[in-house]
Amino acid sequence: MAELLSDQELTEALSHLPRWQRAGDTIETTAELPSFPAAIAVVNRVAEIAESVGHHPDIDIRWRKLTFRLSTHSEGGLTAKDTGLAAQIDEVLDVSSATPS
Repeated sequence: MAELLSDQELTEALSHLPRWQRAGDTIETTAELPSFPAAIAVVNRVAEIAESVGHHPDIDIRWRKLTFRLSTHSEGGLTAKDTGLAAQIDEVLDVSSATPS
């Protein structure tokens, strides 16, 4: 069971995740990839990571633009699981030449 982050803890975590912003009980980011196949490759890599850690983002695919949303639904808000996965998603985006939208 993961513990909800306090507002201060979340603010601190997001200071290290500049792509991400809070949206209520979620954190989210949008990135634009150079092509549709590149976007799908990112989705596939994120899916592998999500399966390995047992924590899954909501992903919206719009041609080559991807939006990721994270929340620990079982806890009713944001936990370290979300910020940890956000950091891993950022690593995938960094390698994939994504630009923030």
